[in-house]
Amino acid sequence: RAGKWEKKKLQGREIFNKVLGLIGFGKIGSIVADRAKGLKMQVIVHDPFVTPERIRKAGFEPVSLKELYQRADYITVHVPKLKDTLGFLNKAAFDQMKDGVMIINCARGGIVNEADLCEAMKSGKVAGAALDVFEKEPPGDSPLFKFDNVIGTPHLGASTEEAQTNVAVDVAKQIIDYLQTGTIVNAVNVPSVTGELLKKVGPYLTLADRMGCLLAQLTCGPLKEVNIEYRGNFQDMDMSPVSTAVLKGLLTPMISEGVNFVNAGVIAKERGIVVSESTSNDAEEYINMITVKTVTTDMSTTVSGTIFGKSDPRVVRINNFRLEMIPEGHSALIYNLDKPGAIGSIGTTLGKNSINIGRMQVGQEKEGDRNIIFLCTDTPIPPNVLEELRNLPMVKTVVPLEL
Repeated sequence: RAGKWEKKKLQGREIFNKVLGLIGFGKIGSIVADRAKGLKMQVIVHDPFVTPERIRKAGFEPVSLKELYQRADYITVHVPKLKDTLGFLNKAAFDQMKDGVMIINCARGGIVNEADLCEAMKSGKVAGAALDVFEKEPPGDSPLFKFDNVIGTPHLGASTEEAQTNVAVDVAKQIIDYLQTGTIVNAVNVPSVTGELLKKVGPYLTLADRMGCLLAQLTCGPLKEVNIEYRGNFQDMDMSPVSTAVLKGLLTPMISEGVNFVNAGVIAKERGIVVSESTSNDAEEYINMITVKTVTTDMSTTVSGTIFGKSDPRVVRINNFRLEMIPEGHSALIYNLDKPGAIGSIGTTLGKNSINIGRMQVGQEKEGDRNIIFLCTDTPIPPNVLEELRNLPMVKTVVPLEL
């Protein structure tokens, strides 16, 4: 527009055969990987919640975070903003990267520590950055904008004419469906079911969500399989909304924002998680019971639950332990030796730290010398008290829970 033709000043970099380090292989991350592959980039991927087999099957190379930092010419993050990902790309991370790396963040503001990024750019460790999201939005007079090699956009995301039109049309159609038939479609806080079915399965939605949330906190390693079994008077009911609730509860602690009744099944499929359902009218200890088994690369875990009365959810089995726990609140699950004094020492430790126990349920192993204690406390148990509990002679494991 200025009438200049300064060709020599405008020299770029080829991305052909460059290494793209992709952190996060969910829906967006996998699409970015596919686009980069089309541009003939070498794509390496790190995602602790996706199995290496799933990444290889998609045609990409799974690597550790350390290897990704060492090899990547470009690093792009596609992870949710969680307690564990806040400031994820910081000084310690930049120090491990190769000189001249390029940083891209179009996920969430705060995943990249902007002060540390400024220092890395001053030193030349980072050669450039492209940011669509910022720690504070709008970012104001951010020191990042003093660098010529920073490209910033105002959190554009889905800011296209087509996207805005499609959203408006979809919302209008869904409101029409609800007003004409009572069917709710794509609501984020309730499943897409008729009002009649919602009355029947409503209590089980809460139970299933809590069971999924519990399993997410009891398992380790990338999730491979979720097996859901319905026993009792479920034969004539569509239990797919309940299965969706299990997935929602299971995936939310891993992904946090954005998991809902609409997309939980889609997210599971994108992550290569195999979900199976079975129904039987053969009841066991309870008239109706839901059992969910998760299989990861490291372990398998089973949780069973039922409804007491009309709507009170209970978890009645964790692996080989039977108990009757109310899955809600600040909680902890303690595995300990089934010997006199074990429960007393736990109560004493919590008491001297001014932590009140609201509820306690004990479950014994069918065969063996261990039991589990489920504690619900008025306040979260601090890390130092958790460590004190773990050091008790008869305590084997302590797992803090938020349900």
